Amino acid sequence: MRKKYWIALIASAVILSLAMFGALYMYAARDTLPPGVTIAGVELGRMSPEEALKKLEQELTALGQKKVIFTAGDYVQSLTWSEAGILFQAPGFGEEMDVLTHGSLWQRAQVRRQFARTWPLHASFDSAALKLIFSAEWETGQFGNPVNAVRTITTDDQIRYSPGTSAQRIHWEELKTSLPLQLAKELKRIEQAQADNGVRIPFSKGLTPLTLALPLKAVSPEVTIESLKKEGIRRKIVQFSTRLLSSGTGRVHNIDSAARSIDGIVLEPNGIFDYGEAVEYAEKTYGFREAPVIFGGKLVPGVGGGICQVSSTLYNAAVRAGLDIIERRNHSLPVSYLPKGQDATFAKGYINFRFQNTTGQHLLIRAEVKDRILTVKLFGDMPENISYTMESKTTKTLPAPNKYVANPSLPEGGRQVLIPGKQGYVVETYRVKRVNGNPVERTRLSRDTYPAQPTVIAVHQSDGSGKKSSQQPRRQLLEDGVTGPNFR
Repeated sequence: MRKKYWIALIASAVILSLAMFGALYMYAARDTLPPGVTIAGVELGRMSPEEALKKLEQELTALGQKKVIFTAGDYVQSLTWSEAGILFQAPGFGEEMDVLTHGSLWQRAQVRRQFARTWPLHASFDSAALKLIFSAEWETGQFGNPVNAVRTITTDDQIRYSPGTSAQRIHWEELKTSLPLQLAKELKRIEQAQADNGVRIPFSKGLTPLTLALPLKAVSPEVTIESLKKEGIRRKIVQFSTRLLSSGTGRVHNIDSAARSIDGIVLEPNGIFDYGEAVEYAEKTYGFREAPVIFGGKLVPGVGGGICQVSSTLYNAAVRAGLDIIERRNHSLPVSYLPKGQDATFAKGYINFRFQNTTGQHLLIRAEVKDRILTVKLFGDMPENISYTMESKTTKTLPAPNKYVANPSLPEGGRQVLIPGKQGYVVETYRVKRVNGNPVERTRLSRDTYPAQPTVIAVHQSDGSGKKSSQQPRRQLLEDGVTGPNFR
């Protein structure tokens, strides 16, 4: 009797377990979603996973095709939400669907029992698409560019400032926040309206075109009055002029071109001015014309003649501003527009003129040719009671040597002076520092040699008086120009 009892009990348990398993299987193995499941107002309950995903994808696509209108002042641009970079998603829905379809029997039962009936709609924003439409070029065309503040020098050498203007640009960081937020509010409004009316329709049918003003921010110019004033260019500290005398039109053009190329240059504190760079810029920008250049100690036809008058005039201004001269050399011939020892020649690739801004503030160079006078002005800052002057003195005169050339047409013993010689000079130049007009320091700047030019004499034939010099000839450099000699 007792045995029959236990057999019956076990049989009942087995039957009950099979029944429960069958019920669990029937519950978990259903091939449709639980009833009442909605996303974005779309009823997906009792649909197969494939049908539900397809219908959801259609709704998300339809939402992406709804319009959003961007405005910026009078500008209006209509885009779809997809074009604007919005991606509509139902976070977690696909994963839950996957477990509901492919999970274990117990997992599917658990997911089905806890499956949410209303799923939130999420809109993510990627600004990359909008940045292609509202590009930097578009912003420039729509809003213009910031305009830098300007420093001008009046005719009486006073410094004046004109303020710059800012320009608007899209505030992308704000847009990344405000755009999804505005869309979320609109979707929430649709959802609330449906709840209030008891009518459920897809969000895509209730979403009307949304108008959004692009958030803008002001972009200041790179150069402001404040940044200009911080450079410390407070006043004109020195001015120096040289005359163009009887310069021809080509030489005047070359001087003007070189002057325009240094005009407006601003050197930072400890910055180095390089005249070679200015010559290169002038040649490319304005071009040089034919004018006499110096070659072999003589004036010969060439191109660019006169450019050393600019370097020499600037040299005199730099010395009188107390600046450090890094590289400078005198001409091989004295020049007519400056005392000996106070010129600065230039030979492309060999001789340059450079100085350093040692004022501790920025330094502005102004240069102009007017009424056949070249004027260089330096603006910056230095103590007003300090000034500098230049003194040059000839310490030695070099006699002109004789150079003999053969001319068989001359009678024996005959001579003919072909080119008169010129004596040379050794010149020392000093800078004198003055405080309140009184000299306090005298520094030698240079010891220059202007070689003597030989007297060229033709003789019947070489004789004892015409022995060649044992000295090595000086290297012939083209000075005060860029090309030459140019004999035609």
